[in-house]
Amino acid sequence: MSLWKIAWRSIQQRGVASLLTSLSMALGVMLVVSVLSIHGVIAQSFRSNTNLGYNMIIGAKGGKLQLTLNSVFYLSQPIENIPFDYYLEFLDAAHRSAAYQHSLQNDLHKLVWQSRATQWQVAAGAHSAGALVPAGIACLEKACEATLQQCDYTWMFKHAGRAVAPLEAGRPGRFSRFTKLAIPLCLGDYFGRFRVIGTTPDFFDRLTFGEEGERAYQFAQGRNFQQHGEKYGYFEAVVGATVAREMQLNLDSKINPAHGDPERGGHVHAQAFHVVGILKPTGTPNDRGVFVNIEGFYLMQGHAKPVEQTGAVVTTGVEEIHEHEHEHDHAHHHPLPVEQREVTAILVKTVNHRVTSELQTQINEGAVAQAVFPVLQIYGLFDTFVKPIERVLLALTAMICIVSGVSILVSIYNSMSDRRHEIGVMRALGASRNTVMTVILLESVLLSLGGGALGWTLGHTVNALASTRIEQQTGVSMGFFSLAPPVKIAEVLGADPTMSWVQNLRISSELMLVPALIMLAIAVGFFPALTAYRTDVAQALDR
Repeated sequence: MSLWKIAWRSIQQRGVASLLTSLSMALGVMLVVSVLSIHGVIAQSFRSNTNLGYNMIIGAKGGKLQLTLNSVFYLSQPIENIPFDYYLEFLDAAHRSAAYQHSLQNDLHKLVWQSRATQWQVAAGAHSAGALVPAGIACLEKACEATLQQCDYTWMFKHAGRAVAPLEAGRPGRFSRFTKLAIPLCLGDYFGRFRVIGTTPDFFDRLTFGEEGERAYQFAQGRNFQQHGEKYGYFEAVVGATVAREMQLNLDSKINPAHGDPERGGHVHAQAFHVVGILKPTGTPNDRGVFVNIEGFYLMQGHAKPVEQTGAVVTTGVEEIHEHEHEHDHAHHHPLPVEQREVTAILVKTVNHRVTSELQTQINEGAVAQAVFPVLQIYGLFDTFVKPIERVLLALTAMICIVSGVSILVSIYNSMSDRRHEIGVMRALGASRNTVMTVILLESVLLSLGGGALGWTLGHTVNALASTRIEQQTGVSMGFFSLAPPVKIAEVLGADPTMSWVQNLRISSELMLVPALIMLAIAVGFFPALTAYRTDVAQALDR
């Protein structure tokens, strides 16, 4: 009979005690497996959030972590806004010019040149008739002024007689040569507990996500919102999978954002956005976002900043003029002028890694904004908060396993007094001391591995039962046979990482439980085995 079979028969003789001992080990292993699996889900989610299709965030000067939490995870509160024309500095000449077509500056230039063109045309006609006199020119200027006043642009006319600043359109942005992609974000509104993000269609058309940044956004229903839709104009929205599920939204559902945090008394906007798309789960914070067309976001009440002239807000008739224009914009879907826009953050993807540091330096040296690398902030957050908690949990579960191992020691040791006669018989039949000691150690290993197998099964059963909920919250799919993420053997064993065979060798941390349990079983079984080794045969047979 093999030693393994002898050890198994010994366990069977004390079935209840052995079962309880293995169960205690199973509970400890189940907790270890759960902690490792949860850590794997969190780590994978963090890795996915570091590959969102951009490598830099531009925002107002302040806390870097706060800017990252606000722009990537939609947590915390925005620091401050930055002018919209600063965002335009990341665009090429064509896109900047298109943006400045909707600006007060462009309107001013048009009015000035229309006024002067009218003067020149009338003056030319009068000159050809020989009737042009200085008094006539003065009358023409007064007539032009009266025309401008009738158009409610009296505040603009103050500049008509002066040198008008050159129109900002027609040139590439200062940072455009560094930039491959720039997407603005406007934050500050909520829909229930979820953040409302004003952005452009490029957010879903051009950004990617995933651990390697290779996955494109897909829609479970509908489509991406458009720059200007035929049915809803500027008021289209896309919602994340979590938002759609919790708020019970469908296509064409209406969303009325609340200005400011609703828990602090934010008021609900009268203007509604219509849901045109619902995202598939991504495992990113975008599952908890409500994304609206940035043009519609600007047109909501309270989102237009006052126009400033020469450093002071124009108050003479301008507030009434802009209120009238704002109502006109709502009715006819005219975009808000550039001068009245701000952005919370800009998501930037540089043309290559070589220019990234230079771009960051230029932005940080200025007085308007700061450039932040979200990957560094995310991993810093992970190392600061998540990893220490993981280590504490692993330490606690390891202590539970050790306590379970001690229970194996106590169980076997307490049985030694009843097994002295059995050991004496084995010795009398020719078994050596080493054989007896090995049988006790094998018994400890079987109890430990049996409990470990039961604990692994229980842990993965819990993961499988919770897989639907986990995937909804994190986007990470977990099945019964999904193992914890692999770790580098070199880091665990403290080996030289320059060794070629160790450098890239990885193994799931769960598989490392097997040798750990065997070592624990040998350690706790050694003292009872040593007791069996020292058993006196004559005394044992006399009993």
